[in-house]
Order: sequence, then C-alpha cells, then structure tokens
Amino acid sequence: MSKVLNFKQELTACFGQPVSENPTQVMMEAAYRHHGLDWRYLTIEVAPNDLAAGVAGARAMGFRGFNCTIPHKVAVIAHLDGLGESASLMGAVNCVVRRGEKLIGENTDGKGFVKSLKELVDPTGKRAVIFGAGGAARAIGVEVALAGATEITIVNRSPSRGKELVALLTDKVRVKTNLVAWDQDYVVPEGVDIVINATSIGLFPDVDARLALDVNSLRSGMVVADVIPNPPKTRLVRDATARGCKVIDGLGMLVNQGIIGVHYWSGIEPDAAVMRKALEDVFGA
Repeated sequence: MSKVLNFKQELTACFGQPVSENPTQVMMEAAYRHHGLDWRYLTIEVAPNDLAAGVAGARAMGFRGFNCTIPHKVAVIAHLDGLGESASLMGAVNCVVRRGEKLIGENTDGKGFVKSLKELVDPTGKRAVIFGAGGAARAIGVEVALAGATEITIVNRSPSRGKELVALLTDKVRVKTNLVAWDQDYVVPEGVDIVINATSIGLFPDVDARLALDVNSLRSGMVVADVIPNPPKTRLVRDATARGCKVIDGLGMLVNQGIIGVHYWSGIEPDAAVMRKALEDVFGA
C-alpha cells in the first residue's frame, strides 16, 4: 500500500475550530477512493526536534510525498534534495514530492489559489490587491505574479512585514508592487481587477469580523477572493456577492491545493467535485 504522510503540528491551525476529522484528510481520502487508489493520507504530529527523523522515515518507507504545515514549512527545506521554482522564491514548502530517489519541496498554497482564479479570469495583465503580508499573502503574491499579473498592491497593517513582501515580489519575481498602510477602510482604486483577502479576518469563531474595506468600492464583475475555508461564506464573500462580483471562497483554494498535491504524487487529475463535496460535508456548507 502506498501512503502519503502529512506532518501536521496542529489540526485546527488552518480551520479556526476543533474538528473531529481533519478536513484535508477527509478531502484527500475521498479523492483516493473515487479514483481507486489504495492509498492513505495520514495525519501525524511531528515535533520540531523530530523533523529530520520524520523526513528520513518517510524517505526510508517509500512514501510518495507529504504535506507539512506550520512550524515546519521552512525548517523542512534543510532535509530535502531540491525545491520547485515557487517554493524556492518563497523560501517555504508545504508539499514534498518523491521524484525518483529525491524528495523535492513544492508550495501548493499559491498554486491552488491561481488554479481557482483561472476558472474565473486569466491573471495575465491584471492588477491585484492583496490584504495581508503573511504566509498566505506571500504564496499568493508569488504565484499571481508568476501567472502574469502586471501590478500588485499589498495592503497591510505592519509596515516592516509589508515591505518584506514588496521586496520579494519586486526583486525576485520582477512585478510592480506597491505597499499601502492599512490604517483605515481601504478604497479599491479604479482599474483593479482582483481583490484578495489573505488574512485570518473572518475565520471561525470570529465570523462577523469585518475586513477594513469600503465595500462600495467593489465593482460588479471584479474578482473577489477570500482564503478562509471556515466558514466558506465569510462576510467578505457575502458582501462581494451582493455587489455582483465574481467570488472565490476558501474551499475553492483548498480543493485546488489538494488537486495539485494528488497530481504531484499520483499523476492523476482528481475530481474536484468529489473533493469539494467532502469538505462541504465537514464544514456543513
């Protein structure tokens, strides 16, 4: 039996509430069953001091790959044989793939988002606004830039963290990037095509938390995305839908991350509808 190992330090880190089942595990195993793969997606806690042994174990047992979450996304790099382009640019790995005898680090966070984005709009030549400058914003910013966006504005409360992301996108990805201090409701300028919430604002249990955004500046036809999967219909998603925007919810990004991971490990393009249904059942969406 082939296995995929998931180094998971904290089950609830990405979802905001304790859950009896790991939503990612449920989604991935639904895909395996649907496609007749005799595989398991295991949730295994690995302490930081045991990370080297954990990777060595996965290598020795012939695992096809694994996902890793905080706090391992950077530390795991020292134990791998190489990195994909975006993981190298970000300096962070969330998906490891066995290629021959080598373990290669990839990052599917931003790739999953761009896959969802391309279902609605081609990012080539588009202008984007990203709220936040943490790990999600970093991954999304890099992938949106690599996908052809011509200008990205980072809206963030911390100037130092915002400047770090602007420098990364400007110097390494060569995309025009601006930083806006987020000290009041942000007004989306004319000409912006894509608005992305890459913060945790609205995550359970703070489901009514309001993104500091002037919703009247959201225009019909604009793409508005929220990375939060729990709840899928965040306040931003509801507001943007009411304004006639094209909306991407957090489940879409999570499903597409999973699709990319399964494809990396198996070569199969899994059924997105099966994976989304599994997540909706977990979250009661």
